[in-house]
Amino acid sequence: MYPTRGPLQKLTRRALAALPLLLLLTQPAAAHVLNTDLSKLSRTEIFWTYLQLGFTHIIPLGFDHILFIVSLYILEPRLKPVLMQATAFTVAHSITLGLAMYGLISPPSAVIEPIIALSILFVAIENIITDRLNPWRLLIVFGFGLVHGMGFASALTGLGLPQQDYFGSLISFNVGVELGQVAVIMLCWALVGRWAAHKSWYKQRVVVPVSVVIGLVAAYWTVERVFFT
Repeated sequence: MYPTRGPLQKLTRRALAALPLLLLLTQPAAAHVLNTDLSKLSRTEIFWTYLQLGFTHIIPLGFDHILFIVSLYILEPRLKPVLMQATAFTVAHSITLGLAMYGLISPPSAVIEPIIALSILFVAIENIITDRLNPWRLLIVFGFGLVHGMGFASALTGLGLPQQDYFGSLISFNVGVELGQVAVIMLCWALVGRWAAHKSWYKQRVVVPVSVVIGLVAAYWTVERVFFT
């Protein structure tokens, strides 16, 4: 008679089953490409251009930011708490993104990118070890948002901002990022939260395995960004 599989063995099996996703997410994302002469665009066209750039910076290019948002969502899968966290995150990254684009701060990507990976790892670990959403997570998310905003700045700096509507394009990029985050949240709600959030097995079968996979990806990114970039 074979011994009964323990929780750790079951967790390991679920994590291994997700390895194809793990390998996919560890591949580098494509860079933004802007094949447009911004000087010839109207303000409305500039708004839509940078709105799309902000959205695509999350979906499909922002694997790390997607995993961060998913990590925020799965612990407390109701929409209101996660939207509050997403709002705090957006306010924070808007601050540092604006400061960086106006040249008031110049954070080195060699420092920022590993911290972004560590922020994802932190939230994933917290999801595993806690059973409820703590009030102080909003402060943690705000702090991580400040760091992520610096990461957004590195991508946006390569594209540049049009001189004729510098502030407007910065705002529209942030709006696009926020729409991308909301899209991730709504997809998580439709696929999981809507029907599984109140199940007794939700923590064991959803939160823990997903957080393990996300944590492994984040740990890989941390090592890669510290030692190989």
